[in-house]
Amino acid sequence: MDAIVLLKDDHRTVEKLFKEFEQARDRAYKTKRKIADKVIEEHHVVLWMLSELAGPDPEDERFDAKMTVLMENVRHHVEEEEKEWFPQVRSVLGRNRLGELGEQLAAGKPDAPHDPLRVPSAQE
Repeated sequence: MDAIVLLKDDHRTVEKLFKEFEQARDRAYKTKRKIADKVIEEHHVVLWMLSELAGPDPEDERFDAKMTVLMENVRHHVEEEEKEWFPQVRSVLGRNRLGELGEQLAAGKPDAPHDPLRVPSAQE
């Protein structure tokens, strides 16, 4: 699988989680917590926003607002990557090199840290 296709698959997974969060009822606190935990564990995005979501209870009035800010930022990042960066990367690297990188990304995923808040760069 080519690296850009792999990254786009990750983007679709995150977007699916965001839609689940948006569709959760106001009182679906357990569901909201599970979704936020999946986003925190599976996707290394803006560490500060993730750390903001790790602590509060989903019943906290600020929880939804923090998740909304995270979703807006990630959606903006995804749009920028897919519309601007990926086409440029594809034209420079070509199909074969992207295939090689995709294989390396896929092979490294199982060993990648699952908690971005414990990655050394998150501690700084």
